[in-house]
Amino acid sequence: MSDLIIRPVRGKADRNMFVDFAWDVYADDPHWVPPLKDEAHGLLDPKKNPWFEHAEAEFFLAFRGGKVVGRISAQIDRLVLEAMGAGTGQWGMFEACDAGTGAALIAQAEDWLRERGMSRALGPFSLSVWDEPGLLVQGADHAPTVMMGHHRPDYAAWVEAAGYAGVKDLYTYELDITKDFPPIVQKIVASGERNARITIRRVDKSRFAEEAALILGILNDAWSDNWGFVPLTDAEIAYAGKKLKPIVFEDLIRVAEVEGEPVAFMMTLPDLNELTRDLNGRLLPFGWAKLLWRLHKPQVRTMRVPLMGVVKRLQASRLASQLAFMMIEYIRRDALAKYGASRGEIGWVLDDNQGMKAIAETIDSRVNKVYRIYEKVL
Repeated sequence: MSDLIIRPVRGKADRNMFVDFAWDVYADDPHWVPPLKDEAHGLLDPKKNPWFEHAEAEFFLAFRGGKVVGRISAQIDRLVLEAMGAGTGQWGMFEACDAGTGAALIAQAEDWLRERGMSRALGPFSLSVWDEPGLLVQGADHAPTVMMGHHRPDYAAWVEAAGYAGVKDLYTYELDITKDFPPIVQKIVASGERNARITIRRVDKSRFAEEAALILGILNDAWSDNWGFVPLTDAEIAYAGKKLKPIVFEDLIRVAEVEGEPVAFMMTLPDLNELTRDLNGRLLPFGWAKLLWRLHKPQVRTMRVPLMGVVKRLQASRLASQLAFMMIEYIRRDALAKYGASRGEIGWVLDDNQGMKAIAETIDSRVNKVYRIYEKVL
C-alpha cells in the first residue's frame, strides 16, 4: 500500500471529488440511488449545515496513481460527548475501492480522533444520527428509501477486520399497505374512533413552523432515553424544516391528541428516491423543473415513516399502541388512495425498541434492512 496517499479535503475541487467518488463505487450497482449533489455538498459545508455549530469534522480522500480510491470523515460532536460520554468520537461517509484502502482510511480517522483525545470510535455516522447512521449489513439487494444509506456488502467485513464490533442495529420494516391490517388492529382502531377523548388530526402546513416545533417537542421527549439520542438544536430544526417542507404533505403526517393535548405524532414521506433516481444527482439544468412537477402530486410505490413518537409518560400504556395503530391506519388509507403507494417502510427502529418492534410485527411487517453501528476502543 506504499503507493496510497491519504490527505484532508481542501478546497472546492477536493469537495467535488469527495462527493463524486460515490458514483465510481456504485457505477455497476443497480440498487444504488444517486444522492442530489446539492444536498451532499450542503452536508459538508459549515456555512450551510448547522451541525457544525456544535461539532467539527475532517474529510479525507485516498489516492492511488492520482485517482481517488476512497474517502472517510472523522468527527467530534460536543452533544454526542454529553450524551454518550467523554472520549466518544465518530467516523463515517466511508467508501473505498478495496479492503486495503478501507483499512488505511479507518486508521486515518482513528488517528485524527486520538490526536483530539478521543478514546473510542463509533461509526459510521454520516455525519450524525439524524443523517445516515449505520452500515448496511442486510438488504443491499434492493434500493434504499429517502434519507437511508446504501453500502457495498463487503464493507462489514472490512470494518470488523479493523477491530470493530457491532454495538447497535437499526432495523427498517416493510409492509404491503394494499392489504387491510389484521383484525386485532382493526378492532383497536375502531375502539379508538369511538373514544371521544382521542383526536387524530392532520398537520396544518400553513402553520409549518408551529407544527414543526410541536412535533419536535414530542420527539425530544419520546426519544430522550433512546441509545445515541442527540436532541436537534433550534438551528438544526430550522434547517431540516426548510429541506423537508417541499416533501411534507398534510395527510401523511398525523398528530394524536388526548383531551386536546398533543401526545403523539407520525411522519410519513413519499419515497423521494423514486422521484430523483433518474436525475443522477443533478438539479441543473432541468432537474429542478422535473422534481417540482413530480412533487406537485407525487405518485410513488413506497412511503417511508422516518419518525414516530409517543410522549414518554404514555409509552408503557395500551393507549400508546392504540394511538400508533390509528395514525398508521389513517396514513395507510391516504397513501393508498391519493398517492398510488403499495408499500410502506418503517424505520429506522433501534434493536432494543421493544414497543416499536411489537407494533411493526403486529401490522404484519418484516425486517427488510439492517444498519449496524460499530464500536472500537482506541
